[in-house]
Amino acid sequence: EVHLVESGGGLVQAGGSLRLSCAGSGFTFEDTTAGWFRQAPGKEREGVSCISPTDGSTYYAASVKGRFTISRDNVKNMMYLQMTNLKREDTAVYYCAASTLSTYTPAYAYEYHYWGQGTQVTVSS
Repeated sequence: EVHLVESGGGLVQAGGSLRLSCAGSGFTFEDTTAGWFRQAPGKEREGVSCISPTDGSTYYAASVKGRFTISRDNVKNMMYLQMTNLKREDTAVYYCAASTLSTYTPAYAYEYHYWGQGTQVTVSS
C-alpha cells in the first residue's frame, strides 16, 4: 500500500523558517518525481516545487523561488522542503506528492499519482 506522510508543519512568524519532511513507502520512491503542493482556503492547489528522480533537476514556483529549497534522500525514501523568509501568503496546507513521470519536472497536480494527507503551515505577522 502506498503511503506519503508529511511532517514539520506549524505556526511561524513572518520571516521565519520551517522544514517539511515527507516519508514515502509502498512504491519505488527513487523512480518518481517528488513534489510539494499547497492549498490555501478558497484557492486551488498549486505546485510549489518538484525534484526529478535522476539528475536532481528542480522546479520552483515564482512565488517561492529563492526562499524554498526542495531536496530528497532516495536511500531513506524522504523528500524535504526547506522554507525560509516565510510570508503570510505562504499560509496553506502543504502536500507532498510523487509522480511516475520522470522525463521532465511535472508542475501540475494532475500529473501526480500519490499524495500525502497534508500538513498545515500558518505564517503570522
